[in-house]
Amino acid sequence: MGDAIVGVVANPLSGRDIRRLVTQASVFPTAEKANMIQRMLTAFGAVGVQRVLLSTDLGGISAAVYRAIQRHRPQKPQNRQDARWPEVDFLDGQPIRQTAQDTVGAVGRMVTAGARVIVCLGGDGTARVAASAAGDVPLLALSTGTNNVFPAVREATIAGLAAGLVATGAMPPGGATTRAKLLEVRVGDRTETALVDVAVSTQRHVGARAVWDPATVTQLFCAFAEPDAIGLSSVLGQLHPVTRHEPHGVTARLAAGAPRQVLAPIAPGLVVLIGVREIEPMHPGSVHAVDARAGVIAVDGERELTFGPGERPAVRLRADGPRCVDVSAVLAASARLGLLRRAAADPGPAGTDVKGGNT
Repeated sequence: MGDAIVGVVANPLSGRDIRRLVTQASVFPTAEKANMIQRMLTAFGAVGVQRVLLSTDLGGISAAVYRAIQRHRPQKPQNRQDARWPEVDFLDGQPIRQTAQDTVGAVGRMVTAGARVIVCLGGDGTARVAASAAGDVPLLALSTGTNNVFPAVREATIAGLAAGLVATGAMPPGGATTRAKLLEVRVGDRTETALVDVAVSTQRHVGARAVWDPATVTQLFCAFAEPDAIGLSSVLGQLHPVTRHEPHGVTARLAAGAPRQVLAPIAPGLVVLIGVREIEPMHPGSVHAVDARAGVIAVDGERELTFGPGERPAVRLRADGPRCVDVSAVLAASARLGLLRRAAADPGPAGTDVKGGNT
């Protein structure tokens, strides 16, 4: 099967957008992102991952991991079986633009190099661009952003064990992954995808990218809408919940004076009253027209596409989104199959400690 390789991409800019200024959202520090990667390296090594491909950045994450690797090398590896880390290859040699293209490029290189799982650290936006480049390689998205609906909030050690079991082949991907839904937006010859939601705003420019003023949003499309979500999908999560495992999605038109009003947590520290008009299901393959004559379209909370009169944007729900590692399913199967069980260490002859000295 070749080497067990895991790719890890960490967005140094996740958790640092305009919502820190307008809603007092938390900042996810660089040091913790680097610490998460180190905890994953411990888990990867424990289950037999041989190589890790790590994205490089200007924010200090990869540099901190590099220093940790130098400190971590044990003097006597044979006495530190539980502390061995896989070989780490840093994906340098390419210009760093500090844009989404850094993630796309890094994930593409990981896939080409044979990564069997891609772990991404970021928010919904990071997961979206990582998924666009991962192809059919399983994705495990960990939350380090602001509006985290698609990425999981999980201890990195646990995520690392699950990713490692998939990458080594101990857990067959068929029972370890699920296929996510996807929203596809088309404006002329331009196409964007979203993993959670698409919002149509009457604003005419991209600006600070993050959508934080709900008064400008006139239409909302959700691949899934969970009652306990943060972000725009929470609007429909409270009125018409749809789980991420159901085949359909949901869409609605929004208006301040609509008869249905709901308090929605559209960002950390920001709960607002939203008026909702018609709510309709979205079935796989169905195409839904955008009503507005001009404006901007946000995918997973970030404004990406502008459109004007004469253009006819449309949104379609697809069932062929990224394959995602189901951490709970992997570790449940591991317990059932005994994948993490090990034989007890031989204590040696009576009266002798593990180093061979006499007691």
